Amino acid sequence: MPHDVSRRDFLRGGAAAGLGATSLGAFGFAAIEAAHAATIRPFKLARMVETRNTCPYCAVACGIIMYAPQAAPGAKRTLMHIEGDPDHPTNRGTLCPKGAALLDFVRAPTRLTVPRYRAPGAKEFKEVAWDWALDRVARLFKDDRDKNLVTTNASGVTVNRWITTGFLAASASTNESAWATYKVVRGAGALVFDNQARV
Repeated sequence: MPHDVSRRDFLRGGAAAGLGATSLGAFGFAAIEAAHAATIRPFKLARMVETRNTCPYCAVACGIIMYAPQAAPGAKRTLMHIEGDPDHPTNRGTLCPKGAALLDFVRAPTRLTVPRYRAPGAKEFKEVAWDWALDRVARLFKDDRDKNLVTTNASGVTVNRWITTGFLAASASTNESAWATYKVVRGAGALVFDNQARV
């Protein structure tokens, strides 16, 4: 039969254990205590800068914390560690295997960091500037909408319908950016609109 320990017994036992630990020095084991204390390393992330973000992999949109050391003004920081955000309501600090390997994803030499463009008929992609890429996408969207927007249906009812270009929204967006995306897409008259969460 297990012994029922009262609160008084528990406190008495804890005090005795603490007295025994601190009395090691009195018995001539002070060097062991000092050696043990010297082996305890400081928390390696204590001096890092924390940045909260969202995992880019899937529709769950888990929260992550990225750690990087302090850097001089204007210098680029090096990402040292990524872990789940325990305060995030979606994942509460947990990450799937892909999310747990995000540091390798960020540091991968094959990761694209600039836009690439392949001209019609060309065989190779070439790197282009972000401003050029965004301007080209906006220009193509505008040209296609101007050419294919259906303003009225057969009955003469105004519909402002644009069905020749589709949009795919990001499932890891915040509520605010998702709202803005929806307003822009629907405001342009686009009907072909889906979300990565369903893909």
